[in-house]
Amino acid sequence: MKCPFCNATDTAVVDTRINEEGDVVRRRRRCTVCDKRFTTYERADVQFPLVVKKNGARMPYAREKLLASLELALRKRPVTAEAIDAAVAGIEERLLASGEREVSSQQLGELVMAELKRLDKVAYIRFASVYRNFEDVHAFSRVIREVRKEVTPEENALS
Repeated sequence: MKCPFCNATDTAVVDTRINEEGDVVRRRRRCTVCDKRFTTYERADVQFPLVVKKNGARMPYAREKLLASLELALRKRPVTAEAIDAAVAGIEERLLASGEREVSSQQLGELVMAELKRLDKVAYIRFASVYRNFEDVHAFSRVIREVRKEVTPEENALS
């Protein structure tokens, strides 16, 4: 690692720590030439697939957009930020595990729908109404009936 102060290439690692999530390594280094210390960070360089929109345009995957969509659907719902982050992480894991270089926006939408269905049925219906572009009340009714069939007896007792 090159020293940012004197550009010498001879530096020594003084301390190494891994963050709580285990995905970033922090290293304290000391330049053997000028004796100054500096910090470097290492993280895995992963390549997410491009998202192919309905019109054929290819866009880089944007975690912020995915998170914003989930947060919008889950607005004013009793779901923790940790659960939302875990849902995003799960979607990203599936994207990376697919090994595909491109993924359609429809596939990505289906992954979001699956996570929302697991997290919160109301948020799932909210998202589905926009994502599937419901034309009338009957489309809403079909999705609500579908969700009701999947509700556990314990959840039914609460309603």
